[in-house]
Amino acid sequence: MRKVNVFDTTLRDGEQAPGVNFNFDEKMQIASQLERLGVDIIEAGFPASSNGSFESVKNIADTVKGSSVTGLSRTVTKDIDTAWEALKGGEEPRLHIFIGTSPIHMEHKLRMTPEQVIENSVEAVKHAKKKFPHVQWSAEDACRSDLDFLVKIIEKVIDAGAEVINLPDTVGYVTQDEIRRLFRYIKENVPNSDKAILSTHCHDDLGMATANSLAALEAGAGQVEGTINGIGERAGNASLEEIAVALKIRNDYYKAETGLTLNEIKRTSTMISKLSGMMVPSNKAVVGDNAFAHESGIHQDGVLKNSSTYEIITPDLVGVNANRMVLGKLSGLHAFKNKIESLGYQASEEELKKVFKEFKSLADKKSEITDEDIMALMSEEKAGESVSYYEVQTLQVNYGTTNIPTATVTLKNPDGETIQDAATGSGSVEAVYQTIERMIGGHADLKDYRIQSITGGRDALAEVYVLMDYEGEEVSGRGTANDVLEASARAYINAINRALNYQDGRDLQAEKVNV
Repeated sequence: MRKVNVFDTTLRDGEQAPGVNFNFDEKMQIASQLERLGVDIIEAGFPASSNGSFESVKNIADTVKGSSVTGLSRTVTKDIDTAWEALKGGEEPRLHIFIGTSPIHMEHKLRMTPEQVIENSVEAVKHAKKKFPHVQWSAEDACRSDLDFLVKIIEKVIDAGAEVINLPDTVGYVTQDEIRRLFRYIKENVPNSDKAILSTHCHDDLGMATANSLAALEAGAGQVEGTINGIGERAGNASLEEIAVALKIRNDYYKAETGLTLNEIKRTSTMISKLSGMMVPSNKAVVGDNAFAHESGIHQDGVLKNSSTYEIITPDLVGVNANRMVLGKLSGLHAFKNKIESLGYQASEEELKKVFKEFKSLADKKSEITDEDIMALMSEEKAGESVSYYEVQTLQVNYGTTNIPTATVTLKNPDGETIQDAATGSGSVEAVYQTIERMIGGHADLKDYRIQSITGGRDALAEVYVLMDYEGEEVSGRGTANDVLEASARAYINAINRALNYQDGRDLQAEKVNV
């Protein structure tokens, strides 16, 4: 049973999903959970792309000790040097260098000859090896590259010091047979291929990212790259949780395994879903709400008699049925702290007291607080940890089927002053948003609005996600409350605060690249 390295790029490639923008504290929280999940390598970002990306990569590298932290870099000396400054404090610093190798990338994007691409790659790897103990080189768009050219350039970058060679299906184009042939061809024709680990990185444009990743592993890849829940550019990446569980359940076939702590999968998936604002479809493999649900009477009868009749994955395997300590309004701070730590969250004393106050307020309204409720409270706290320019204090909405909806909102502004205004709208949510927009100034173009309940029941928490363009900044926001209108107001203000943070340079968004 060979060990496959897991390379998680949720914080870099995953954040490139439209509308996803993790703030500094959210990135730290995700990195901590990925370490707890047991991923071998965390790609924390693209250090040279922005000040915000540099700082988050540096802090993750300095903090995470159980996983190797890497950063992305072009084959540019300045990028490599900047990445070193961000990553040098890590337990096992490594660099991920990429360059396009397909004819279409070399001619139209890079405007370089194949010989220039080879020379540029070799020099970049040599320079990186002067600083980094581990260097990974990626052939962007490898699956549409000429095989003989790949053989030639891979041999030279391995000689230059690259320890990992990544062959990404950048546009999600190939089939399983084609990617098997690619990896086997490289292993058989690159003379020094035994000196490097081959890595697979598949996109999901044709819905085959997981299948293609597993096919590459069959053909000899020793590392698999992807994201939690498969989030990422366009249709996303291979879902790491699906790959890990497939290797576990079908170890008889693949003869390979990851080092992931599988019962942390569901918790990690839920965290990424909440922080990214990208809901997990109920029918998604491994982590969807329906993954272990049985409605058919025949299926129910079979599962009750023997779960293996219709379940090849036990809920416990991925952490669905973990032991749950129920909290309520009589629970104390110590029990609450233990609970959030068991859910994978870290909080300062100030954060703990603030969220505990929210928990107590919620406990007065709900008879039982679930893990999902607590995760929602923590996610909202992390979402608002960057500088908060505005804060919702009170909200009053007048609505009737024969009346014009009117919202009165009280905010605390950046100067700490209390301001109030009212406006109307065609509906209650529009009235709330019209009022807030008038109070803060500027124009906000709402592109997406989604609402869902955290749990079942009449007293369930509402979670609202918004995507907007505010003064040229595309940002997302989240809000949670018992009342859907309050949650809507919080989500809107959260997005505005994020946009203002970006504008002031406190949490600059990174340049997005497709590898």
